[in-house]
Amino acid sequence: MYRNYIFDLYGTLVDIRTDEYSLNFWRKAVSVFAQGKASYSPSELMARYKKYVRIATLREKLRHPTYQHIDIDLLEVFKRLYAEKGVKADIDLLRDTAKRFRKASTEKLKLYDGVLDLLQTLKAENKRIYLLSNAQESFTVPEMEELGIYDYFDGVMISSEEKVCKPQRQFFEKLFEKYHLNKSESIMIGNDKNSDMMGAKNAGIDGLYIHQEISPPVEDESEICAKWKIMDGNVFKIKEYVL
Repeated sequence: MYRNYIFDLYGTLVDIRTDEYSLNFWRKAVSVFAQGKASYSPSELMARYKKYVRIATLREKLRHPTYQHIDIDLLEVFKRLYAEKGVKADIDLLRDTAKRFRKASTEKLKLYDGVLDLLQTLKAENKRIYLLSNAQESFTVPEMEELGIYDYFDGVMISSEEKVCKPQRQFFEKLFEKYHLNKSESIMIGNDKNSDMMGAKNAGIDGLYIHQEISPPVEDESEICAKWKIMDGNVFKIKEYVL
């Protein structure tokens, strides 16, 4: 049926809960930067972080004026936060900071039931597996490795590296071009009716929607432009539709 299976990650394969807004999180984040010799108070760090995110976002919007959906690389933000305190951060420090920053915010991280079975089955059927994720590469790759799924993927494309995110059609096109994918042989599998399913439709490929607890609200199933819909979050059902 299909040769190329393009997955979203968070909310599709991985159940995740994060807290990046509470004062408690920013207290933890202060400790993260303190280990890199940058001293901040929680309120100062939060304010400066938000400032540098805004600056980076504006810069990318100016670089890509035709894109409605852009992304930034938080490593650049972390680098500026260190520089402000007189620390010249190399890539090893930045990646270590990203990993600890993410850990400080993460309350839950686990695979949904059926994910390993699905990936193993696709591999056994000689299918090709790709990731197209709106995420930070410095967060996502370590988490995929920790969860034991990174090596199942034949290709990984993450928005922070490409500076564009779903549902922007160009993000999908970058994946097709990089890995030489035939659209008629490809399907997008995701839990977001807009970024995943509308993005897939605009890119000219089929979509399978799976609704999870952390999916954006759906008032009516007719809102979802997908070839198949799994509304109970059962990952095991995916194989019934697409294999």
